[in-house]
Amino acid sequence: MKRFDLGCGWPISLPRLMLLIGIVLNLAVTTGATGHYKWKVDYLYFSPDCVEKAIIAINGQYPGPTIVARAGDTIVVELENAMPTESVVIHWHGIRQIGTPWFDGVPFVSQCPISPGETFTYKFVPGTYFYHGHLGMQRAAGFYGSLIVDLKRGKREPFTYDGELSIVVNDWWHSSVYDQETGLFSIPFRFVGEPQSLLIAGRGRYNCSLVPTSSVVGDGDCLKCNSESPQCQPYVLPVQSGKTYRLRIASVASLSSLNFILEGHNMTIVEADGYYVDPVIVQNLDLYSGETYSVLFTANQNPSRNYWAAINVRGRKPVTPTGLAILNYNSNPSSLLPSTASPVSPAWNDFDYSLSQSKLILARKGYEVPPPPRPDRQLILLTTQNNIDGRTKWAINNISYVPTSTPVLAALKYGWKNAYDPIPPPDYPALPMNIIAPPANPNAKAGSGVYTFHFGSVVDVIIQNSNTLNRNNSEIHPWHLHGHDFWVLGYGKGIFDPANDPKSYNLKNAPLKNTVAVFPYGWVAIRFKADNPGVWPFHCHVEAHFHMGMGVIFAEGLDKLPKIPKSVLGCGFSKYH
Repeated sequence: MKRFDLGCGWPISLPRLMLLIGIVLNLAVTTGATGHYKWKVDYLYFSPDCVEKAIIAINGQYPGPTIVARAGDTIVVELENAMPTESVVIHWHGIRQIGTPWFDGVPFVSQCPISPGETFTYKFVPGTYFYHGHLGMQRAAGFYGSLIVDLKRGKREPFTYDGELSIVVNDWWHSSVYDQETGLFSIPFRFVGEPQSLLIAGRGRYNCSLVPTSSVVGDGDCLKCNSESPQCQPYVLPVQSGKTYRLRIASVASLSSLNFILEGHNMTIVEADGYYVDPVIVQNLDLYSGETYSVLFTANQNPSRNYWAAINVRGRKPVTPTGLAILNYNSNPSSLLPSTASPVSPAWNDFDYSLSQSKLILARKGYEVPPPPRPDRQLILLTTQNNIDGRTKWAINNISYVPTSTPVLAALKYGWKNAYDPIPPPDYPALPMNIIAPPANPNAKAGSGVYTFHFGSVVDVIIQNSNTLNRNNSEIHPWHLHGHDFWVLGYGKGIFDPANDPKSYNLKNAPLKNTVAVFPYGWVAIRFKADNPGVWPFHCHVEAHFHMGMGVIFAEGLDKLPKIPKSVLGCGFSKYH
C-alpha cells in the first residue's frame, strides 16, 4: 500500500488501479499507424502559479501529455492509476464514440469508475480536442491534456500556415478540489471564490507576497510560494518574424469565461470544436469552458521585442490577475519579458460583445452541412438556481440531476428498472416564467430521469437562462453535449418565443459544435440528430455547476447496441448481473 500526504496532516492510502485504453482513429479506409503510450496518474506536488499544491498529474507532467495522431491511426494508452484515494475516468472531449458509448468516460452514466485491465476503443474525426477527468472535480485538480487529430496524409486544410502551436488555458485555485467540493454541499453554501490565477499551458504567476506566512493548520494558509520555480515561469510561444502560425487553443476552465489576446497581433478564427469555420479576424477571442479553436496569426510586428499572450476573465467581475505567456520572436531571448502592460480585454460584463462574437462563428463555405429543416421534437430547458434540503443546487426544469449508482447505459439497455428513475424529466418548464428575478419558489427536487429519443429523430434544444438566487445576477453557462455535434441555430435575449424565434434560425450555414454558451437572461437554440446509440450527458461545463445538478441525460437507439463489455460494469445494480 502506498501512502501519500496531501499536506497539512492528511495521510491516505489505497491500492493502485490499472487501465488499458485503446483509441482507434479509424476514419481512414486503410489501416494507419499504431502508437503506444504508457501513462501513470498520481498525485504530485506542483507549483503552476508558483504556489505549491497537490495536483493530479500524468507521468509527473502537468498539463498531461499531448496526443497527436492522424485519422486512421490507432493509439493505445496504458494508464496506471497510482492515486491512492480515487478511481479515475477519462472523458475524450468532443469525440462522438460512435459504437462505443461505454467508453465516453462519464462515471455512472456510461460506465462504472474504471477497473483494472479495461480496453477502450474510440473513433475520432480530425480536429482540436482535449481529454480530462470526469469524476468529481478532477479536472480542476489538473487532470487534463490536449488531443489533436490531424488529417490523413495527402489531405489538405483549407488554409495554410508555416508552423503550429498549441495551448490549454484554465483557471486555478489554491484550495484543493476536496475543499471546494465540501463547500458546494455545505449548509450554508460555501463558495471557494474567484480563482487565484489564470494559467496558459499550465503556467501562471501568483504574487508570493500575498501568501500568508502563518503555518497554523486549518486557516487555509498551508502554502509554499516560490516565484523562482521553473514550474511557474511564463510559457513561451516561439515564432519567426514573417511566418504564419496555427495556434490551437482549448479551454478547460472550471468556472471562468476567458478572453485570449496576442498583443499587437490580429488572429483569424478558422476552426471551432473540430470544424472549419468562415475566417473571422479578431483582436481577441472569447473562450468558454469546453470550447476549442484554431486561429491563424502572422508574426508581423517589430521583431526586436517580445509580446504578451494573455487571458482575462469575462462574464464575472474579475479579481484574478491576467494570465500571461510570452510570444517570443526568435531574434530575442525567450526570457525577455515584454516591457508593456498586460493586455486588456473587453469589459467583463459587455455581454453584447460576447453575443456578437459568438454569432460570427459560421460554417466555412464549401464545408457546410446544413441542418435538417425541422425538428421531430423540441425541448426547452430552463436553468435555475435552487434549494434542496437547505443546499444550493442548479436545476433544469426544476429537477437537479443526481447520478445513480448504476451506469444508466446498462440500466436502460438491460431494463433494470430498479436501477434508474423511470419518470422522464419534463420537456418544458412550468409557466409562467420570470427569468429576471430570483425564483419565487426556490425549491426544486433531485432526479435522474432520462430524455429518450426515437433513433434517427431530429431534436431541438433551447437552453433558457435566468436569474440566480441572488438579485440582478445571471451567469454564462457553456453547455456541452456528449456523443454528438450539434448545429447552433441562433441566440436571443429574454424569454424564447416558440412561435416567432424559430423564424430567425440559421438553416444555411449554422456551425457544428459540441459546446455552446448561453448568455445572461438569454437563450440559445441547437439542433442535432439522435443517431448515435447510447446514453449521453448534456450539461454545463462549469465543473461545479454539473456537480450541483445542472445537466440532463439523453438516450437513443439502445436496441442497436451489442452487449455491453463486462469491464465497464461492476458497480451498483450491475454488479449482480
